Amino acid sequence: MDVLVVNGPNLNTLGTREPEVYGSVTLPEIEADLIAQGSLAGLSVDTFQSNHEGALIDRLHAARTDGTRFIIINAGAYTHTSVALRDALAAVRIPFIEVHISNIHAREEFRHHSYLSDLAAGVLFGFGTDGYRLAMDHVIAQLTPPT
Repeated sequence: MDVLVVNGPNLNTLGTREPEVYGSVTLPEIEADLIAQGSLAGLSVDTFQSNHEGALIDRLHAARTDGTRFIIINAGAYTHTSVALRDALAAVRIPFIEVHISNIHAREEFRHHSYLSDLAAGVLFGFGTDGYRLAMDHVIAQLTPPT
């Protein structure tokens, strides 16, 4: 597997959760688009979503040995609270892009800080669900040889 896409708590409710903030696209639609985008570039893509911090950490740990070469992660609220998730990303030493659908700096003060950003290869926020596609564009550029 080349690319792992990880989504944290409440992202399974995309499409119905606060559509004025997060839009109407569902997580399965985002995942299908990313799998197709990666496939067109010859990359395999796996997706994982959990509302449980430990499950997210376990999946990141598994990425160390399953061939994952790049991670795209939207950790949801854990971005702002989880040192444990940060430590897992540091431990696996796989480059990752942090994605947020909304502009976290235009929201509540507590959302302005990320425990992940300083470890990330890049951070995308405020582009809606297009942020996932933009992240995959970067991953493809990093993992595929120039033509």
